[in-house]
Amino acid sequence: MTVTAVEGFVASGLSCGIKSNGRPDLALVATTDGSPVTAAGVFTSNRMTAAPVQVCRDHLLATGGRATGVVLNSGNANAATGAAGLADAERMCEITAEALGCSPDEVLVCSTGWIGYPLPMDAITAGIGRVADFLNPAGGQAAAEAIMTTDTVPKNTQVDGDGFTVGGMAKGAAMLEPNMATMLAVLTTDAAVDPTTATGLLQGAVATSFNCLTVDGAESTNDTVLLLASGRAGPTDPSVLGRALSESCRDLAVQMADDAEGSTKTVFLTVTGAATDTEAARAARHTANCQLVKCSWYGQDPYWGRIAAQMGAAGIAFDPDTITIDYGGQVVYADGRAPEVNAEALAAHMAGRRLDLTVDLGQGTGTAEVVTTDLTHAYIDENMRTS
Repeated sequence: MTVTAVEGFVASGLSCGIKSNGRPDLALVATTDGSPVTAAGVFTSNRMTAAPVQVCRDHLLATGGRATGVVLNSGNANAATGAAGLADAERMCEITAEALGCSPDEVLVCSTGWIGYPLPMDAITAGIGRVADFLNPAGGQAAAEAIMTTDTVPKNTQVDGDGFTVGGMAKGAAMLEPNMATMLAVLTTDAAVDPTTATGLLQGAVATSFNCLTVDGAESTNDTVLLLASGRAGPTDPSVLGRALSESCRDLAVQMADDAEGSTKTVFLTVTGAATDTEAARAARHTANCQLVKCSWYGQDPYWGRIAAQMGAAGIAFDPDTITIDYGGQVVYADGRAPEVNAEALAAHMAGRRLDLTVDLGQGTGTAEVVTTDLTHAYIDENMRTS
């Protein structure tokens, strides 16, 4: 259940010395025969764009949406590194291309980790040759482990479609805020699809998954989601492929929320009854990123007042007399008052890992959903480090 669950792809992962703790930090995903296949990418909208993101965009443009492989490193983001960083990202592609027997612009590159530090290119140069030697059809798990930073578990997915398969791996545990997150994801499929269609389908899948995930409201410099399509399963209905891609991305996004730094709650916040979908999304995000609300989730407190206050402050059509707030099927606020609830059932729901929170604004038919988390002491402990 990972990128190599799909026919036509191999992968590997190992430690090359980027991380001082000796953990795996270099991964490679490639086509089995070294031939380029359809490729598509979706990237961060942060204008402080990391070098590997710039290189990926350039290479996809140069090839018309074709790629043979993706080389990924963790432990160093190669962001805020100027011209030297761009040269290093290009060099990673060149060395990988030599190992795979393809053109450098047929290689895509991803990096994640500390921002503002130069890549240890001596270690990476030696490592790429070794990671290429270990490419195999069962190497997806090793690759997923090698892209982890503060993740505690690797994140993999597999969705079986109508005669085709979508596989994938991802990393991400903090700085999670659309567009996308501090995240890398590589998806593979054996469905046949052209680059233009693949790009559109991937954008649609990201919009309903990674772009609906927020942990702390911070957007990264390196966010990248890539799709490689071998075509070995032949053509498929684009809408069916799109649904499979969306399901894969959604699965990975929820895994990220479950593994977010220090989190004890994964919250599925649904807003209904907004004047428009756009206003529903605004209200959902405004509430999901509120530190007061996040702290109440950590305290297992269904404090409806904080929810109502954030919805009312979101700058949308709002009437305090029409809002209804529901935790796990228990209405905690409606018709301008807090009704009687099943206290035992509500407490049990709030004590669980997954919280279902629905807010009906009573203003129209607009809906939106975000996946988010609580805010804990452990999150602060992790992110107060500077080195």
